[in-house]
Amino acid sequence: MAMNRRDTFKLAGVAAAVAAMPSMAVASEKKAAAKKTTGKSVVIVGGGFGGLTIAKALRKKDENIEVTVIEKNNIFMACPFSNTLLGGLDGVSLDTLVGDYYQPAAKYAYNFVHATVTDIDRKSKTVATTTGDIAYDILVLSPGIAYDYEKQFPAWSAEKIAEVSQACPAALMPGNEHIALKRQLENMDDGNVIIVPPASGKYRCPPAPYERTAMLANYMKNEGIEGKVIVLDTRNGNFAKGKAFQESWNDLFPDIIEYHGLTEVIDVDTAKKTITYKVFEDEVDEQGVTKTEKYEVCNLIPINKCSPVVAMAGIEVDGAGFAMMDGYSFRSKTDSNIYVVGDAVSHAIPASGQTAIWTAHRAAGQISDQLNSRVNDPKEGLPAKAANVCYSMVGSKPEEAIMVTHTFTADESGKLLGTGNVPKPNDGGGKFRSKGTAKATREWFGGVMRELFS
Repeated sequence: MAMNRRDTFKLAGVAAAVAAMPSMAVASEKKAAAKKTTGKSVVIVGGGFGGLTIAKALRKKDENIEVTVIEKNNIFMACPFSNTLLGGLDGVSLDTLVGDYYQPAAKYAYNFVHATVTDIDRKSKTVATTTGDIAYDILVLSPGIAYDYEKQFPAWSAEKIAEVSQACPAALMPGNEHIALKRQLENMDDGNVIIVPPASGKYRCPPAPYERTAMLANYMKNEGIEGKVIVLDTRNGNFAKGKAFQESWNDLFPDIIEYHGLTEVIDVDTAKKTITYKVFEDEVDEQGVTKTEKYEVCNLIPINKCSPVVAMAGIEVDGAGFAMMDGYSFRSKTDSNIYVVGDAVSHAIPASGQTAIWTAHRAAGQISDQLNSRVNDPKEGLPAKAANVCYSMVGSKPEEAIMVTHTFTADESGKLLGTGNVPKPNDGGGKFRSKGTAKATREWFGGVMRELFS
């Protein structure tokens, strides 16, 4: 369904706001000096699913805890469910995905600071920002991810990376990327859409590139666009909800989706709108065959790394920058006054919106106990069944979705471990997808947004 005039203005308005964010954060007239802490001052870096959840949870647990959320963006935008915007599902607009940071801050009486973090001093327990220094007793890091184009494409220059990242928006982080990708889809002629999932490593929301595959195929089918959605993957079909996705692709979009499981992207020519890659016959094929494909829209999602904010704290991290944890807790292995939630943890649990919420509630209990000199057992309540529930829309007319649930356990390795299960729903007729699961998808997202903003 094409956007109407009103949606176009919404896109323009949000794009303008997002584009203004960095300059707004920097353009503070005078930096404020850090005020003294109360002894129960918690500063949270990051206003995503994890950051907003833990802010609210701490205030509800103990009204004497002073909470401050620092966020570089001035508009909240949800990444979960955002593929439905790209897929053109009925009733989904930018309004569905955005929120006002000041609304929950006012309701739950915590501070919201729109600023960018520039440094963290663990010795003085202060966070330096573009609007001033903020002191803490407990620091919570929930900054999300960053893209690691340099690791995936070491031969590319900084200029090349900037060019490709703009022309082939990854849209795995909130903000302008989703708007840019949506605009490209709305403006495309007949032709192909290329989707490149992260080549290796842990990345945000493992089902996201494959849900997007279905949603973009759904968009092309409904709009009557001639072409294919070509996926250039490295996982050879072994990805989150793999069987369920591939069943849905084969049933709903057999002539549109073209999946290549063993590939290596070599180059993107943004002027010619071509992508060059190698296709390997099997796992032992080291030569591969080089191919060049023309595209109308390219969605290249690079390798993920942790947000550099975590490194600012000087705490121990793994090779991709994710924080090393103190056993099964969400406390840093390095500093007992720093907690980490959401995507930034090194626990072996999936990086998803629901996981961020779960980790935030766990960490809130651990922080509240620490501030009130209570003993906390980080293994309490484990194993946690359905700690993560992740839905993915795969089609419309009728709307259908698939799902996965994870049980989180205290693994012998010393980390939290997530074990997944992809069920076939009762109303699916033996398939992984169903109308009921699609209804649950909308209900889950609506419930999460209400919990965060009302």
